Amino acid sequence: MNYGKRGAAKKKKALRSKSKKWSKRFALTFFKAILLLILAVGIIGVCGGLGVVKGILASAPDTDIDVSPSGFSTFVYDAEGNQIAKLDAEGSNRVPVSMDKIPENLAHAFVAIEDARFYEHNGIDIKGIIRAGFIGLTSGHFSEGASTITQQLIKNNVLTSWTSESEKGFAVKVKRKIQEQYLAIMLEKQMDKDKILENYMNTINLGQNTLGVQAASKRYFGKNVWELNLSECAVIAAITQNPSRYNPITHPEKNAERREKVLGDMLEQGYISQSEFDEALGDDVYSRIQIVNEETGETAINSYFVDALTEMVMEDLEAAGYSETQAFSLLYSGGLKIYSTQDPTIQAICDEVCSNEENYPDGTTWYLNYQLTIQHANGETNNYSKEMLEDYLKQNGSDKKYPLLFSSQDDAYAAAENYKASLLQDGDEVLAEKISMTPQPQISMTIEDQSTGNVVALVGGRGAKEANRTLNRATSTTRQPGSTFKIVSTYAPALDSAGLTLADVFVDAPFNYANGKPVSNWYSSGYRGICSLRDGIRDSLNIIAVKTLTSIKPQLGYDYLQNFGFTTLVESEERNGQIFSDIQQSLALGGITHGVTNMELNASYATIANGGTYIKPKLYTKIVDHDGNILIDNTAGESRQVIKESTAFLLTDAMVDVVTSGTGTSVNFGGMSIAGKTGTTSDYNDVWFAGYTPYYTCTTWTGYDNNAKLSGKNGERNLAKTLWRATMSKIHENLENKAFNVPADIVTATVCSQSGKLPIPGMCDETLKTEYFAKGTVPTETCDVHYQGMVCEYSGLPATEFCPFGVPGTVTMTPALDAALSGNVNQNADGTAANQCPHNAAFFADPNANAIIAQQQLELDARHMLANYDAQMANLQAALQNAQAVLLNAQQQAAAATDPDSQAAAQNAITQAQQEIDNLNSQIMALQNAHALQQQQDQQAGTPGQ
Repeated sequence: MNYGKRGAAKKKKALRSKSKKWSKRFALTFFKAILLLILAVGIIGVCGGLGVVKGILASAPDTDIDVSPSGFSTFVYDAEGNQIAKLDAEGSNRVPVSMDKIPENLAHAFVAIEDARFYEHNGIDIKGIIRAGFIGLTSGHFSEGASTITQQLIKNNVLTSWTSESEKGFAVKVKRKIQEQYLAIMLEKQMDKDKILENYMNTINLGQNTLGVQAASKRYFGKNVWELNLSECAVIAAITQNPSRYNPITHPEKNAERREKVLGDMLEQGYISQSEFDEALGDDVYSRIQIVNEETGETAINSYFVDALTEMVMEDLEAAGYSETQAFSLLYSGGLKIYSTQDPTIQAICDEVCSNEENYPDGTTWYLNYQLTIQHANGETNNYSKEMLEDYLKQNGSDKKYPLLFSSQDDAYAAAENYKASLLQDGDEVLAEKISMTPQPQISMTIEDQSTGNVVALVGGRGAKEANRTLNRATSTTRQPGSTFKIVSTYAPALDSAGLTLADVFVDAPFNYANGKPVSNWYSSGYRGICSLRDGIRDSLNIIAVKTLTSIKPQLGYDYLQNFGFTTLVESEERNGQIFSDIQQSLALGGITHGVTNMELNASYATIANGGTYIKPKLYTKIVDHDGNILIDNTAGESRQVIKESTAFLLTDAMVDVVTSGTGTSVNFGGMSIAGKTGTTSDYNDVWFAGYTPYYTCTTWTGYDNNAKLSGKNGERNLAKTLWRATMSKIHENLENKAFNVPADIVTATVCSQSGKLPIPGMCDETLKTEYFAKGTVPTETCDVHYQGMVCEYSGLPATEFCPFGVPGTVTMTPALDAALSGNVNQNADGTAANQCPHNAAFFADPNANAIIAQQQLELDARHMLANYDAQMANLQAALQNAQAVLLNAQQQAAAATDPDSQAAAQNAITQAQQEIDNLNSQIMALQNAHALQQQQDQQAGTPGQ
């Protein structure tokens, strides 16, 4: 440095230099400008940032937020309050519990492992954020979590659309995080810590499709959350960070590691002591978890009863105004409590009886259902159905009518494998294959308490139930009801409003439907003549039932069936260009378009058992929503009076005869009043028994799923009655026998059994019977079947004063009802019916009357000849033998004659004997032909229909 004079002068000059002076001023000004620019940019950035944050917060949900979890399991309870099913959709397997029921150890476990400063922060954990940031900067991995329990609650229950952060951009993540922290702070101002923690523990995903601690406790430990010990609490808290990785069932070793950390954090934070830590760590909790898992299984298969219940609840919710989607969501994730009508004791009896193979006939067959999907080598994919397998079997040697029915499961599997082998070629791949077999014949059963309409038990099929909402043969399958329909379609309306009584009669004789087709009885032993309505019910007489419905008109029967609650009947339906209607005479025998369900048929019989009052069958009494409010009260149910109480009693009393002396005697287990009716379709495709006691109504059905014919050789046709008796006898073991109630307006009267009317002394003495009547329906007319006086020998009716064939006699005439039905009633001048012969004044006014009389005389002579066929034939045969003997003797005399006179006499005797023989042979042939013609006319054919 130059400190000399020259140097100082030089420096002084430099300081006074103008160029230097301006250079420094410019530099200072530029520096100030840069500072101002930086300051401006900073201010603008801060303002912009504040604006962005303000915008983010403005788009956040309202600070008055609801953080309570949504989506809860629905529970179904039986009539005794036992839980019988849990219904939940994905994301709704949750059972909420209040904080006072959650163990303190469980709450502390979550706090210790998830948010150690939970009770200190205001919703966001600043220390945690700094710690996570520091670890991220130093390690290069920003994986350390800093979300508080409050933030997680906001994320799970409020900001639900931002849960998949990995699929969002950085800006979106920042936006969500700012909103989450802001709402967490706001929530902490509105809600105390315990309530936040309660909602959190009711919300979190804990694996195995469980949400919340109560559902998890039930799934892993088979007990309520308040029963958990410290070790079990730590297991559940350990799941939270990664429900798949720390699943205690599938990854017990990973959960054990995490559980140790939970317990260690609890110890470090002062929630438990060292001894508690040691004891919990030594607990063999995972063995217990595996045992519970084996018992509970991954998914529960609901019973047929619960399946039917869910269908009914869905229908009722929609009827209450919910859309189908809303109803489904409410049922499976609304946290409902459904109180069913199922009686656990009765259901257990039904299940035991219907699953006991000893109750079934030998020779169970198996119905094969096989489906296959193959991807061929050329890339083409084909589906192969059960029907295609059936065609294959028919084309490859199966001579069975139903080739998918097998005598053993091994044979069924072999058939499926052979079919698959025939389809597969080199390079093909099986993409999907499904094989199942159901035992046959199949069954269904419904039991109802007729006084309440409560269905107390239900069985929808035979064999193991392998899935939910499978085919339910009690509620979803329609089958032809056979003769069980006679009671509700025909006899109920006939007695209730058509003016008929149990004593009224029709003739069991050949009768045709309106289309000309003969009505056949189920028995083949001829016809039974005059039969009352009671006889028709007791012995299931088809012709009597059809005549009764024809008499009262099928429309009336159809209207009553509608009122009995049947929903599957059709008034008019077009199918393939053809119109079908159930308003037909065949309605009497259950010949209908679509059939009926077991539950609806059972409800119609329960109506009779309930004094004529129909109650729509109920599977539940009430539904309570998540908040404890009654959503639907079904306790009373829908009801209406279908038939009079007196009518119900008359039907009941007649059906008691079915069980004691008719077609249903095998169901009678003694010591209990029983009424019921058998039902068999004409080809034995369906066999039923519907009956009741003073306590319960039960209907059983048996048949093949593919409509194969039930066998008569091994007892299959008796299976419905076998199951009915086995079930109902056990149900009534400890119940007091009660007689069926007799209404006050029921009276008795003695009538002639052949007419159903008041007897004529001296004429009806051999045909008297006592019958029940509703008051006001006791007959006032006298018997019109028994007649004594002049009888028309030709017509068999009482003779008119003009009758040329009148003879004294006694006649049993066609009952008036039957005569009117068949049109065989003559009319008086005033149009009224008259049971007299046709030979009246109008007959003789016909110019052809004499010719008709002559023809009738010939017919009468033929009848006379046939009347004593056996005696006449015996006389003719004897006379023929005598004439043949005379002929033989004359021939011998002719051979021995030596003179012309003797030969002439013998030859004359031969001629006379031959003429006698020819005459007798002609008479015999005529008698035989007449008899054969009569037999042909009298020939009958019967088909089943009990």
